[in-house]
Amino acid sequence: MAGAEEKPFLEVHQAKHVKKLLRKSPRQEKKKSWFQTRIYEWDPCFHFPSRMIGTTVLAFICLYLFTAIEFCVFVYVRDELDLFEGELESYIASVNQTGTLTPVILQVKELMNVAKGVWVVTILPASFTCVSQLFHILACYRKHMRRLWAGDKHFLPLKFHHPSSSESVVAIARYPGWQIAYILWGYFIIHVVQSLCGLAIMYGLVLPIIHNQGLEMLRGLGIGTLTISTVLGLMMLQVWIATSFFLQPKMGTAETQKPLALNNRKAFHNFNYFLFFYNVLLGLGACLSRLLISCILGAWLMARIDRTIMQSGYEGADMGYSAWIGMLYVDHYHTNPVLVSFCHILITGHRERRLQRAIKYWYLNQSACPRVSARSRTRWLLLQTLINNPRLVTLRKSTAGYGSQEFTQILLRCSEH
Repeated sequence: MAGAEEKPFLEVHQAKHVKKLLRKSPRQEKKKSWFQTRIYEWDPCFHFPSRMIGTTVLAFICLYLFTAIEFCVFVYVRDELDLFEGELESYIASVNQTGTLTPVILQVKELMNVAKGVWVVTILPASFTCVSQLFHILACYRKHMRRLWAGDKHFLPLKFHHPSSSESVVAIARYPGWQIAYILWGYFIIHVVQSLCGLAIMYGLVLPIIHNQGLEMLRGLGIGTLTISTVLGLMMLQVWIATSFFLQPKMGTAETQKPLALNNRKAFHNFNYFLFFYNVLLGLGACLSRLLISCILGAWLMARIDRTIMQSGYEGADMGYSAWIGMLYVDHYHTNPVLVSFCHILITGHRERRLQRAIKYWYLNQSACPRVSARSRTRWLLLQTLINNPRLVTLRKSTAGYGSQEFTQILLRCSEH
């Protein structure tokens, strides 16, 4: 009974990748479609490992189950809230809507109705966000692997340029489970954030119109828009004044911007002094906007294990990102097409030499061609190379012994003739 076929050491797509590197790149690249340019381009020279495909499929299944369980819990909570709302209505009817708590109860009922509607509406956007992030993680995996194969580590923080081998091995075991957990937590957090944004839109735009307070809403919206526009206008005005009056002119016409050299320094100091108090107030708003944007981006990228949400210098505290980097290095060292092709050539050559040694006493092989030693063949090739290139004779390292000196003299005589 024949044994199972051995899996090839060098995969077909890896060999195609190496051939693509050795092939001269075309002068004119093929025109790519909008989908290939903006979303994804298929590469036949790259195959995702089964671990990534299996993790993505399991993440889809777990996300679907989690969404279904969440909806079931929502239905149960909604029924309980309906019972509580009925009790509130009975209380309002008992006091003939004249109680002191009636306005508060009406607001609570309105909040519950709005929250239930917003929570249901945001289920689909939150699910779509997590699904798109799963596909984007696969695209980032291919992009990161290509950069590592090319020797480019600039996209990684400096502390991850030389990770620990043991931590990398542990990271590749952690990644599948952590990726699924991050997706589930990311879905829940994104759902909560989108629900809060929906509540803000409802109370800021929709409910005022329902309660016949549209003019007040527009007045407040206009004041807020005017305030933000004024702040942004003053910031742009500062940049324009600095460009026009406080920078020296360009050194040449080829420069795209003015050099970083101050001009009119006394006027600049006065400008800096009078805008000091305004910049303090502007800094208060900028700090709050920084906090708000960090919270929104952190919640939005919670499921993205391939991207850290920590600031520069604190990436090591992100355990999920550390697991991602460790997995990338393990796959890079074990699936690099150039390295695998080199090892394939060495293994193939070693097997051929072993096969030649095994059949050296085969009479057909012996009768077909005379046996030539490797040493004699090497010396003959050396002689032929030195005769064709006489200048190499004088540069050749001479060894102790009469035979070597005589061989060199013979070559010099041949080169003279």
